[in-house]
Amino acid sequence: MFDLFRQRLTGGSATNGYPDVVEPTPPTFRGMPRLLTDRCEGAADCARVCPAGSIVVSPKFAGRWSWTLDRASCLGCGLCIEACPHGALEPENIFELAGRTREDLKVTAELVEDGSSGSQDTIGALGATLRERIRTIFGRSLQLRHLDVGSCNGCDWELNALLNPVYDLQRFGIDIVASPRHADGLLVSGPITRNLEPAFWATYEATPDPKLVIAIGACACDAGFLAGSYAIAGGADRRVPVDVYIPGCPPRPEAILYGLLGAMGKWHSSTIRG
Repeated sequence: MFDLFRQRLTGGSATNGYPDVVEPTPPTFRGMPRLLTDRCEGAADCARVCPAGSIVVSPKFAGRWSWTLDRASCLGCGLCIEACPHGALEPENIFELAGRTREDLKVTAELVEDGSSGSQDTIGALGATLRERIRTIFGRSLQLRHLDVGSCNGCDWELNALLNPVYDLQRFGIDIVASPRHADGLLVSGPITRNLEPAFWATYEATPDPKLVIAIGACACDAGFLAGSYAIAGGADRRVPVDVYIPGCPPRPEAILYGLLGAMGKWHSSTIRG
């Protein structure tokens, strides 16, 4: 018994310091593509190889074109980076990408022939605002019901990792409950399959109002690479209003935690829909 106490005292805490301390991402982490505007020549090879259709490159006209990435459906596969003949794409190491709307997850760069550009990325502004609010919301609780509507279980395993001692989701007052009737909102993973659509509706209706809906992963955000399949009804926002989108395939545990803290801030501010 005394050996166990000694081990705990000398071993310290295994829980990381996020969000107060943001640890560097592992060297093997490959995030979503980032455009190097000074190298882009509008070849559009990246858009042609994207399996989810997340990249759109407008045709050149009068020496101008645009490059748009929809992070909601991006799988982070890296095919676009390999396909670009000019080396204009590189993987970014950012995982705090959750947004309140689909537009928050879109990155657009307007380019001209001389290489100058004007980019629009609302994620940075969201992150800066959220960091200021995180410290004021830890005293509140948020009870969530996890709903798998057809995922490959990748997002589900990352969500499960939040309950271990390293991430310790419950220290923020956030917990997973067994019944939607006890929940403040739903955590949706996977694209909504036709087979599970009735269960999705029943769970949504059983959750008391006002309620949050949080889409985890590319499939829940935009049906991912399965969009258009006869067996898929679509992403979560095709059926119900979504309050927070957490992109990725799958998103890291910190990315999910970032999105949950954003949802908690929305719950705390009493601005969610009634």
